Amino acid sequence: MKIRTVLGDIPPEEFGLALVHEHILCDFIGADRVSRSRYDPREVFNVMMPYLNEIKQLGVSGFVDCTPAFIGRDPLLLASLSKASGIHILTNTGLYKEPFLPKYAFEYSVEQLANMWVSEIEQGVEETPVKAGFVKIAVNPGRIIPIQRKIVRAAARCSLSTGAAIVCHTASGVAAMDLLNMVEEEGLDPARVIVAHCDSEEDWNYHLEILQRGAWVEYDSISEATSAKVLNMIRLVVENGFSSRLLLSQDAGWYNVGENKGGSIRPYSYLVKHFIPIMLREGLSRSLVDQVLIKNPAQAFQIRG
Repeated sequence: MKIRTVLGDIPPEEFGLALVHEHILCDFIGADRVSRSRYDPREVFNVMMPYLNEIKQLGVSGFVDCTPAFIGRDPLLLASLSKASGIHILTNTGLYKEPFLPKYAFEYSVEQLANMWVSEIEQGVEETPVKAGFVKIAVNPGRIIPIQRKIVRAAARCSLSTGAAIVCHTASGVAAMDLLNMVEEEGLDPARVIVAHCDSEEDWNYHLEILQRGAWVEYDSISEATSAKVLNMIRLVVENGFSSRLLLSQDAGWYNVGENKGGSIRPYSYLVKHFIPIMLREGLSRSLVDQVLIKNPAQAFQIRG
């Protein structure tokens, strides 16, 4: 088993302390208008490198970039940032949701989409040598609509073929249940599914069912404003015996294309610099911190080498 970074495969134990849901760059202009001509990669590099250097000095060695295709995914930019910072960065294959879906998403079959994504994991993204390390998709709140159902099934088949994890933008418990039902129908073990943005779902019973079904619960909007809320959620996960299925991150960064110098960038440092000390001060153990930030990411993002 390996972790597939933008610079190549590494043993899972080399991933280290990892931030599993962050963003370097995003462009929300829409799938029909998004283009790399809308930004200068050199400027993005210069703006974002200090933030990566900061977390590198804080001990972070793994970084999962969750920006999907048609919202600013740039594998060569990520490769250059990884090389310069010394941080293991992952990029993704897959598709998001409207209005960030290309025309072919509606035209292709489930199998055609799955085959395309397998190729990006095994051969390279967009005719580059940079390979995707996981599948990033999204579902709408509530019951999942037909186009997203097709994307979920394609992601499941891609995961079955490659062993890659699926990260699903899922801020709704109802949608999470639909998501897990579909991947199970496709024959995929829910252990390959990371349910992102669970901290947006207020009903703890959904969190518990996701965990009981074997999927990963990800609390990824950690900030000063949400720290107390997320801490309570972590306690519930631990008390119910599911600390081995928990992932934490911040959904930070966000060089916004179209804004001067990327607009207001949110640093990646809060979780390590402030939230870990809060966890320890509130009675959570160092072994728990190491599990959710080192051991769990290494397990969640493994792929067949």
